Amino acid sequence: MEAMIERCAGLDVHQETVVACVLFGPLDKKPKTSIETFSTTTTGLLALSDWLATLQVSDVVMESTGVYWKPIWNILEGSFHLVLANARHVKNVPGRKTDVKDAEWLAKLLRCGLIESNFVPPEDIRDLRDLTRYRKKLIHHRTSEQNRIHKILQDANIKLTSVSIRHLWCIGTPYP
Repeated sequence: MEAMIERCAGLDVHQETVVACVLFGPLDKKPKTSIETFSTTTTGLLALSDWLATLQVSDVVMESTGVYWKPIWNILEGSFHLVLANARHVKNVPGRKTDVKDAEWLAKLLRCGLIESNFVPPEDIRDLRDLTRYRKKLIHHRTSEQNRIHKILQDANIKLTSVSIRHLWCIGTPYP
C-alpha cells in the first residue's frame, strides 16, 4: 500500500480509555510508531490533543462506535483533520484483537488513504439535533403518561378523561 499522509494517528475508542497509535516518517519508508493510552476524561483528552500536537500529527481517524467518539471529536475538532470511520468498513483481519492492534490498523489505513469519512455535521447542527431528539422524547413520555392516566380512569369507569387530561397536562399551553 502506498502511503499518502506523513503524520497520522488511529484512535481505538472505548468508554474509559483511548488507545492512540501515531505513524510518522517519510512516505517512501516504513513509518515509525508511537503508542499511548489516554483516559476519556476531559483532562485525558486534552493530554491526547497535546501529545498529537507534539508529534505534529495532521490527520486523526477513529471508529464511529456508539457515542464514545463524540467527546473526543469535540476536543480534537479544531486542531486536526478528523476522520470518523464506519466500523464495518475498517474491520481488522480476524484473529487476536487488541486495542493497540486496532489503533495501529486504523492509522495504517488512514496513512494510505483507504478510509472514507462519515458525515459529521457542524457543531451547531449537532446541538440542534440533540435538542430536537430530546424534545421528541419528552413529548413521547408525556403522551405515555396521558395514556396511562386515561387507562386508569377508564378502568375505574370514570369518563372524565377527555376533560381532565387536557387540563392536567396543558395548563398554560394550548392543547394540540
